[in-house]
Amino acid sequence: MRVQAWPHGGKFNETFPELILTPSARLSAAIEILDDIAERRRPAADALKDWGLAHRFAGSGDRAAIASLVYDGLRRRASAAWIMGGETGRAIVIGMLRLQRGLAEPSIASLFDGARFAPPPLTEDERKRLVEGSLADAPPEIAGDAPAFVLPSLTAVFGDALLPELRALGRRAPLDIRVNTLKQSREAALATLADLSPEATPLSALGLRIPLGEDGRGPALHVDPLFLEGGFEIQDEGSQIASLLAAARPGETVVDLCAGGGGKSLALAAITGNAARLIATDADPRRLAPIHERLRRAGAQVEVRTPRTGKARSDVLADLDGTVDRVLVDAPCTGTGTWRRNPDAKWRLRPGSLAGRIAEQSEVLDRAAKLLRPGGTLVYVTCSLLPEENDAAVDGLLQRGRGAIQAVATDLAAVAGLDERVRRTARGIQMSPAMTGTDGFYVATMTRKS
Repeated sequence: MRVQAWPHGGKFNETFPELILTPSARLSAAIEILDDIAERRRPAADALKDWGLAHRFAGSGDRAAIASLVYDGLRRRASAAWIMGGETGRAIVIGMLRLQRGLAEPSIASLFDGARFAPPPLTEDERKRLVEGSLADAPPEIAGDAPAFVLPSLTAVFGDALLPELRALGRRAPLDIRVNTLKQSREAALATLADLSPEATPLSALGLRIPLGEDGRGPALHVDPLFLEGGFEIQDEGSQIASLLAAARPGETVVDLCAGGGGKSLALAAITGNAARLIATDADPRRLAPIHERLRRAGAQVEVRTPRTGKARSDVLADLDGTVDRVLVDAPCTGTGTWRRNPDAKWRLRPGSLAGRIAEQSEVLDRAAKLLRPGGTLVYVTCSLLPEENDAAVDGLLQRGRGAIQAVATDLAAVAGLDERVRRTARGIQMSPAMTGTDGFYVATMTRKS
């Protein structure tokens, strides 16, 4: 492949008609996108998509590198702004390069050289802040890069470990896959994917961890032959653990009440060897759209019940009331446990959105309890770290159930080593990046009294 100098801050690839941007030009793009996100208060994915459409000359590698810069900037938005004394995209990128990527002032200055399509040179104040700036006196919402209004809730969960937990939430998430044991063992998948240098996940017996590149991105797994054959699904180890803790057994009738795209339905099918009656549904039929192709590819036997919309909407589970052995509720939540993957979500979180999620959780838990047979099990899962969505949601169901539903300890035996690393709460268990190296999943177990 031959490349030649190109006047727009990069090189032109003669084999493929796209520009290869210089590192400095990529920084300029990231600054532009971060300013757009702040000004228009929009999701990062939308801003990145619009930038790509407006700059079609940028190649896929450039777009990936720019996205990585933007997301790293959002991970360190508060702390970068603190040391740089401003909240502009430029201040955030400069501070992020020091805090997140570990670059010293001379290295950063060489990227901000003022050449065409590069950011303007560092000012004397910026140089001084890069050398002398410190987070030693920063409040926890700054040092931990989190919205201030959630800190009391997070402190209630983590106590003195709050800042280490927040910093762990600011790191990049690993790339985990769940091997589909309906098709092959984890050992066989390790051999098949050897060119990607995978390693077994530390806790889940179903998972493999794929190394990330220097830009924080992994290989294009969605085009890997083993993926196309249904051999694995991309799924965080925490989500795999939650699926294992659901403890579905062959012969049971199991309902995945908030199935969405079907990640946990697929896992339950593999865990039970397609020997349970699995039923997947979701209040929003649009979220169910991907599940059919995923089930086909995986060879998973799951009955999908899609609710009708509009005035003719009906309860697609009414015939199952009082008969279900196990209900999995992977509830809609704020997603605070996934901030490593979705760093812009924490800056868009508002108290009103938390209140809305709590109301949804109450509704779906009440529906789940109605499905249970006497002695049946309800497994409540969120990807949240907030006790309002976790223990408090369980307490709410127990109170509304007036003794018909009772909490039981979640059996951790299905995941070797989890008991020593997980944080126990009043009603369930809390995973977190700092303790378990996973997203922040919460799991609680209840039963309908006989």
